[in-house]
Amino acid sequence: MPSDQLDRTFGALAHPARRQILSRLTLGQASVTELAQPFAMSQPAISKHLKVLELAGLVERGHDAQWRPCTLRAVPLKQVADWVGDYRRFWDESLDRLDDYLRKTQAREASHD
Repeated sequence: MPSDQLDRTFGALAHPARRQILSRLTLGQASVTELAQPFAMSQPAISKHLKVLELAGLVERGHDAQWRPCTLRAVPLKQVADWVGDYRRFWDESLDRLDDYLRKTQAREASHD
């Protein structure tokens, strides 16, 4: 994943309101008004958050007459998950090595008793 895309995605995810918007969009399309309902902020403020999500490729706004539905685009989230997955493998392997070390140490201690 190019680092500028990764930066945009992490930047978009950095704000709790944007994460909550994405969570809501997992249920399906929603209008700006619907997305604004749980927040104590204006529609222009929600629109600014949506713009950040759009620039990160996480949200797409459609056109359906007067209704402009927002839709989740999860591809950048998959790319983040893949990126984080490399580090998960690192930690899993590190923990496996630690587990092996502890078992060997316990076995040596048990053989000396």
